[in-house]
Amino acid sequence: MIFNSLSFLIFFVIVFFLYYFLFKENTKYQNWILLLSSYFFYGYVNWKIIPILLIATVIIFTLGIAIHSTEENEKKSSWLATLGILLGVGLLVYFKYFNFFIDSFSSVLNTLGLKSNIGTFNIIMPIGISFFTFKLISYIIEVHSGQIEPSKDFGVFATYIAFFPTIMSGPIDRPNNFIPQLLSKRSFKYDLTVNGCRQILWGLFQKAVIADNLATIINEVWDDIPNQSASKLLLIAILYSFQLYTDFSGYSHMAIGVGKILGFHITKNFNYPYFSRNIAEFWRNWHISLTSWLTDYIFMPLSFKFRSFGNWGLILAIIINFILVGLWHGANWTFVIYGLFHGLLFIPLILTGTIFKKKELNVNKYGLPSINDFFRIIGTFSIWTLSLIIFRADNILQAWNYFLNIFSPSILNAPKFTSHNLALIFIIIIFIIIFMLIEWYGKETECPLFQLDKMKNKYSRWVIYILILLSTIIFTGGKQVFIYVQF
Repeated sequence: MIFNSLSFLIFFVIVFFLYYFLFKENTKYQNWILLLSSYFFYGYVNWKIIPILLIATVIIFTLGIAIHSTEENEKKSSWLATLGILLGVGLLVYFKYFNFFIDSFSSVLNTLGLKSNIGTFNIIMPIGISFFTFKLISYIIEVHSGQIEPSKDFGVFATYIAFFPTIMSGPIDRPNNFIPQLLSKRSFKYDLTVNGCRQILWGLFQKAVIADNLATIINEVWDDIPNQSASKLLLIAILYSFQLYTDFSGYSHMAIGVGKILGFHITKNFNYPYFSRNIAEFWRNWHISLTSWLTDYIFMPLSFKFRSFGNWGLILAIIINFILVGLWHGANWTFVIYGLFHGLLFIPLILTGTIFKKKELNVNKYGLPSINDFFRIIGTFSIWTLSLIIFRADNILQAWNYFLNIFSPSILNAPKFTSHNLALIFIIIIFIIIFMLIEWYGKETECPLFQLDKMKNKYSRWVIYILILLSTIIFTGGKQVFIYVQF
């Protein structure tokens, strides 16, 4: 069940009715409605993965209470916290990386001339495991560090872990932000619901009109790289950067929008990353909930540990951090190289002392970026687009072949498409230009459609809503699974 489906609409209407009309005066019952609906939503994909989520939740809930109750015994408390973190990491390693490690080990043995008969296991990876295990781990860390008290209500804690709008693909909310909201009384709020509906509409437009239409064309080209011209591969690489962004940003907007209708403020996940002027700024604006999680729990402790090495200690901490960012996406060496590449891009910023500097965009009197900022934005986007070739590839060899083909003489040839695909690309590019213009003029708000509040004429606002909705209905692409669900 995905957000842009009829089954989800029916599911959500039922949840909404029970949540606000049947149990509107009782927070505890509202939480149980959320918990049961979250497990139904999760089990709708594959009911066999429910026990894994439930058992992990019970263990971490129990450990949280145990850590707090032994806080005067630092050694015992630390031991329990370590156990909880190892459990979270162990879940990830087993379900996501175990076969990858076996494959890699076997390849090394074969390379050394040692015949290996080690086989992989048939492991079903629970959807969303990278997201909910990070919630479990951050809960243990924050309880142990005294930043929060453990939840004594299992229903509240389990709802935080399994909350259906975010369990598949985030954003990764922290317990100190989300659990207090579960404990507060929640009643229907018109303004919050209107904003939530706007975000859902904006996310739906991104996903259905841009991402899903691009997916079909891009997949066709990636399936036949050797027979494509360099110019076509370059165009597809650029379009993929928009597919990935609108797919993931679209999901995040819809998740946050659904959360708002239910009365929750979910962590923002994107802050217009395609207007970033260097790679550090980009990562402050892209997948914010993951970046901030790794910054707090990996980068900061590492940079403190390596502080005696000066800038090189900082470089080492960032490279390790970004390799983990890459590896978080999946068990593949392409993700390791993708992360390493981004870590290396930080070196010039560290050595010039500009890594932590934040400057406002220079905007001229016409509302456009200055020439200097414009070229820096284009430069950052170009580097990002090239790195996504590694990200998108099935393996290193495929990425290598893509790069070899893209830097060939056929770069001067006009890309060739079927007449249908050519017309489709033309339409999507127009939508991308409109999309980027709306994002640019709405970049000071959480969602660009919030800018419509400035319009005094409410009929004009409705005309825009209807135009976006009609565009979504008329130009919707074939329904594609959200890219980040596989992570």
